[in-house]
Amino acid sequence: MHVSFDQSAEASGLTRAKWQLIAVVARNPGVTQRTIAEALEVREITAGRLVDRLCDEGYLRREANPSDRRAYSVYLTPAAQPLLNRLDELAKFHEGWIFAGFEPGDLEKLEVLLDRLARNLSDLRTQQTAESPRAAAK
Repeated sequence: MHVSFDQSAEASGLTRAKWQLIAVVARNPGVTQRTIAEALEVREITAGRLVDRLCDEGYLRREANPSDRRAYSVYLTPAAQPLLNRLDELAKFHEGWIFAGFEPGDLEKLEVLLDRLARNLSDLRTQQTAESPRAAAK
């Protein structure tokens, strides 16, 4: 599933890392590099380099963060809109293909189950993070 979407996106000139970062910023205008790194599950330096590249390519811009002088807020530029439009087209095409033959009730049930999985994973990460300092202190 990822491979097919990635290949389609790469044909538009976007690697997975680039389109994922653009999607994160599109959903969260003004997001910080730290939050981008968390969303992409990469180190901050990796996210920073990718933001640098996309700024150089004209798709992103950085602004001083008014609530934290050490951080920058990242925004899309108008040049990113055609890429977002293309990603939206690709996503709709792939969703239609992936969910072909599903009834609306099936999709609603799937959404509920996936939400439950996401909550369980989030709870597990929270628990592991909380336990991590205790294990290090022993």
